[in-house]
Amino acid sequence: MPKLNKQLLFVFVSGLMFSGFCSANGNRPKPSLAADGFPTGLDTPEGAASDLERAYIQRDSNLFAIVCIGLYANHSGPAQYDEFMRETIARLDRESSSKVETPLDPRAINKVFAARHFSREGPASYGYAAFDFRDVVFVDVQVQLRNGKLITNRILVIKTADDQWHAHPAPKVSPLLCFGIDEEKPSQTDFSEAYKIAKQNQPN
Repeated sequence: MPKLNKQLLFVFVSGLMFSGFCSANGNRPKPSLAADGFPTGLDTPEGAASDLERAYIQRDSNLFAIVCIGLYANHSGPAQYDEFMRETIARLDRESSSKVETPLDPRAINKVFAARHFSREGPASYGYAAFDFRDVVFVDVQVQLRNGKLITNRILVIKTADDQWHAHPAPKVSPLLCFGIDEEKPSQTDFSEAYKIAKQNQPN
């Protein structure tokens, strides 16, 4: 597969910008599962959140550019987000080339929780009014670091007008999109329970 120009790919994905996020007993599609047994792809919020973590784990700037939300403020900003994306793509490329690993690097996904709406209506309402987003949710993903420690990352995930879900890796650049995200209680429902599927190839 030819190597993609990550900067151009990011700009392309930016230009792609509802059916809303259905409830657990609704008609939302079952997520595709990667080899690790966790969701993958842009059809579900859990898939987008998991792929963001995989991009960091694998130091894959192509995957990072694909899974992340594009430049959603008139396709040119916010400026901080544009800068963050370009710096992160460059960093992942450097890390991939260097092969240097540290104990705090992510090693594997350990658990993926079901996507949740915010307790407040603000983020979803703002996203729709300001950027034509079809839904705004968050997904808690537990990751194992190379030192064995487990951490849980809370990922903002957005459904765009093309009915695909994209992760927002720097939500604080748009405070109204993530208002109250750190105040939400820890997730309890595994993604497999929400979709009523059997998980496969779970890590030890």
